[in-house]
Amino acid sequence: MAVNSKQNGFLAEINVTPFVDVMLVLLIIFMITAPLMTQGLEVDLPQTKTVRTLPHGKDHMVLTVKKDGIIYLDEYPVPLEELQGHLERLVKADNKTLYLRADREVTYGRVVSVMGEIKLAGIDRLGVVAEPETETDNRQ
Repeated sequence: MAVNSKQNGFLAEINVTPFVDVMLVLLIIFMITAPLMTQGLEVDLPQTKTVRTLPHGKDHMVLTVKKDGIIYLDEYPVPLEELQGHLERLVKADNKTLYLRADREVTYGRVVSVMGEIKLAGIDRLGVVAEPETETDNRQ
C-alpha cells in the first residue's frame, strides 16, 4: 500500500502483472499438453494399401476396440450393452461421423457385434481406420 500525500490516506492498488504472468504460463502449459492427452489408446491397426489420414476437428468420434475386446468411445470405456445409447446420444444426435479402430488381434465376431450396435444406433456415416501398408511388414 502506498501513502497518498494529497488525500492524507492510504491508496489501495492491486498489481495485476504477476497474475497475468502466471495465467499466461498456465495457458501455454495447457496448450502444449492438451493435444498429447488425446493420443492415449494404443492399437495395432491392420494395414492396407489405400489409407487416408484421420481428419482433425470435432465433427467426428473414434470408436476403438482394443486387443482385449474393451470398447472405447474416444478415450472413455463403454460396455457393449450401453454402446447403442451412447452412440445415439453423442454421435447420431450431433450428426457426427464415426470412425472404427479395431486392433488386428480382435476377433471378427467382436468387430461384427460392435458394427451391429453401430447400425442399431442409426449411424450411416462410418469410417474404418487402418495404417498404410509397408513392404517390410505384411502381417495380414
